Amino acid sequence: MSDLSFNVNTSKDPSLENNKMINKETHKYIYHFGKNQTDGDASMKQLLGSKGSNLAEMSRLGLPVPPGFTLSTKLCHLFYKENQNLPESIKNSIKKSIESLEIELGKKFNDPNNPLLISVRSGAPISMPGMMDTILNLGLNEKTVEGLSQLFQNPRFAWDSYRRFIQMYSDVVMGMNSSLLETHLEDYKNQKNYTSDTQLTATDWKNVITYFKESILQCTGKVFPEDPWNQLWESIKAIFNSWNNPRAVIYRKMQGETSCLGTAVNIQSMVFGNRGNDCATGVIFTRNPSTGEKSIFGEFLINAQGEDVVAGIRTPQMILNTNGNSEKDLKNLMPNSFDELSNLCNKLEKHYKYVQDIEFTIEKNKLWLLQTRNAKCSSIAQLKIIFDLIEEGLLTEKEALTKIDPFSLNKLLHPSIDEKDKKVILTKGLPASPGGAIGKIVFNNQRAVELQKQGLSVILVRTETSPEDINGMISSQGILTARGGMTSHAAVVARSMGKPCIVGCGSLHINEINKELKIKDKLLREGDEITIDGSTGEVLLGVIQTKTPKLDENFFKLMKLSDKYTKLEVRANADTSSDAKKAKEFGATGIGLCRTEHMFFASNRINIMRKMILADNSDERQEALNELFVMQKKDFHELLDIMDGCPVTIRLLDPPLHEFLPCTKEDIKKLSENLHWSEDKISTKVNLLKESNPMLGHRGCRLAITFPEIYLMQTKALSEAYAELKLQNKNPQAEIMIPLVSFSKELKFLRKIIKEQIQNREEKLKTKIPIPIGTMIELPRTCLQANAIAEEADFFSFGTNDLTQTTLGISRDDAGKFLSSYINQKLFSKDPFSSVDKEGVGELIKLAINRGRLKKANLKMGICGEHGGDPESIQFFHDINLDYVSCSPYRVPIARLSAAQSAINKEREEG
Repeated sequence: MSDLSFNVNTSKDPSLENNKMINKETHKYIYHFGKNQTDGDASMKQLLGSKGSNLAEMSRLGLPVPPGFTLSTKLCHLFYKENQNLPESIKNSIKKSIESLEIELGKKFNDPNNPLLISVRSGAPISMPGMMDTILNLGLNEKTVEGLSQLFQNPRFAWDSYRRFIQMYSDVVMGMNSSLLETHLEDYKNQKNYTSDTQLTATDWKNVITYFKESILQCTGKVFPEDPWNQLWESIKAIFNSWNNPRAVIYRKMQGETSCLGTAVNIQSMVFGNRGNDCATGVIFTRNPSTGEKSIFGEFLINAQGEDVVAGIRTPQMILNTNGNSEKDLKNLMPNSFDELSNLCNKLEKHYKYVQDIEFTIEKNKLWLLQTRNAKCSSIAQLKIIFDLIEEGLLTEKEALTKIDPFSLNKLLHPSIDEKDKKVILTKGLPASPGGAIGKIVFNNQRAVELQKQGLSVILVRTETSPEDINGMISSQGILTARGGMTSHAAVVARSMGKPCIVGCGSLHINEINKELKIKDKLLREGDEITIDGSTGEVLLGVIQTKTPKLDENFFKLMKLSDKYTKLEVRANADTSSDAKKAKEFGATGIGLCRTEHMFFASNRINIMRKMILADNSDERQEALNELFVMQKKDFHELLDIMDGCPVTIRLLDPPLHEFLPCTKEDIKKLSENLHWSEDKISTKVNLLKESNPMLGHRGCRLAITFPEIYLMQTKALSEAYAELKLQNKNPQAEIMIPLVSFSKELKFLRKIIKEQIQNREEKLKTKIPIPIGTMIELPRTCLQANAIAEEADFFSFGTNDLTQTTLGISRDDAGKFLSSYINQKLFSKDPFSSVDKEGVGELIKLAINRGRLKKANLKMGICGEHGGDPESIQFFHDINLDYVSCSPYRVPIARLSAAQSAINKEREEG
């Protein structure tokens, strides 16, 4: 296999083996669904994919689902094992499954008089909206299209279906650039003065198809296939291969999904929404995915197929229009189908206990369901829905908590448009994903990526997006499209990313060649700035001020509910008063890491710090330390006051001293002028302090053993700040953490002098200053010697950033050069600096916990690296019985929810 995006373990598939819900028939590769036979159910998501398992579940419920069968993810793995080929035994089994459909439906595959047509759709176990491929109307050729025309007495419908199949097949299977065919279709419509696809006659479609086939031959060197069996085999291969297409790989990376699940393939008998004006296709949500309102919400197209809606090729109509013009909504145009669809929405939502995203087709007034899945909703909507479902009795509190992706809480912090700022509204479209975004206009992916790399904000403007636009969407602040509805590709993907998006903005006239955008009488060019408001659908000229949204009642209800079930405390990493205030606002139970070195980099302090470092003798050094003491005491006083009653862990100075010194000749010259020292003297000192490997050099406790006066100054400042607050009847809770300890003797030495300093302050200030002294566990040796270290420590805090570096022997600063290659080749499942390496670093942490608590049973232990805000890592930390995690202030809500989910998951496993 060449350059696969996942490597299949052909002897044992862990993604299947670990799924407890898979039934006993895992030896099967093909699972049927429909009225006559249904093999699977909703619990078999890993094996049948989300789409296949839900089709089976709906069939079991007796809902109107066109019959078909699913080729499992296990077959996908076999496909790759067989060098991307389908074994003959599998082809024979698929032929038998087609025969079953023929018997059930009374049609025949490749029959020129009564043809059975099928769809071939991907269906991964994880949600990947629009990232993989679909082929409709498979089985059509020059003979069967005539049979279809005669069968339904509708030539226009038959030839329209054939051209759709040609477009999809040539794109997905033959590698044809689909935009070439689409451009020709648009040109043909313009020549005929048509404004819609539905105006083309059967003769028109025949003319278009002739051109399509000629163009396909010219571009690919291949004749479009006539044999339906060949069409089927090549389509199945293409769908399996689409698991590894670039956009799917990029999307999984964006979602942090690296497991090698593969995709299922769903082969289903066709139903047609494009047979006339008594036919339709659409997407419906059981509740509004943007606001959470308890009302069905969706869009449909008369005389169309499903891809027309999600691709945004035509701007659809509302299923239920509550804002006027209701005579054109589905409720009025097809009242019987609307009533049936509404009832099925209620049934599916109650069954799945969550808002559903349902695809449907109406053929000659008969309703068919093609898919259901848990809906992608905006974060605001999701929280409202969750609490409504609890109130309605559909979800328990624990079930509700596990429904929410912790990272989705990030999206609640998106800026919104400041209504007080002056606005020039250019136009208005459909508000598909909330939030405000400002950026320079770009018209294609490549330009979006280029400008984003230059540090510029961009708005991706397209006629409609397709899955090929994923890179540009990732690189953009927001997305604006001329076509499409609230369920189009742009809308769904933008909501999943949490990016502002406006769709269906019909007044946009885009000229990609000239890189121009015309809105009414206003001409804009690439690079011009606009603002989009994804909450209102407004497109605004220029830069409009944005504001941070106020968190609503449901956010705080969620946090309170999370705390009800969590066992892990969640603290924050905070070095400033503003960080501490934000941490407290988000519900942190304390500060787990205050990096005091950050306090010395301020412009009014850095030169005092440099004066201390460059001092020729202890008197000069002490003079500088006395200046720093005043500032440090004020810092500690503010933090302890803000976090009154909550622990504040102060990590004493950690980095090597050279990090505070100037590097360039220009900076050295400026410092020379400021300190009135010669440039040569400063350069000599700078060179003397340079280290070959500073991460493992003269830093942390090693620095304090050489220059104890630094830690003594910090301890004095903390002790006095503590005492002052205590005298003000406050409740300060300070902790001192010593970094980079390797040997228990280091900790013992520093603990002694720190204790003496605290006692000195107690005697002078005549008050008790009970400050625990612990250490940061960030070296493998410290983990191995945790029992000895515990004798001298009041607490452990695992610094997983440095522990990962020292365990793996990988520099976090340099790893970016090769980490992506390791992840792409599956050598690493995830970035070890983002999600903790459980087998290596995790084993050391577990060992340290066990050895430390053998020495001191109640030794408090936490983690303060970046992993403290990662949901997967938090589950691990919960399972190994840490007391707390500490993360950046904006990750605190994520960590609180993750901690609750970890407790609930663990309870389920044990129960």
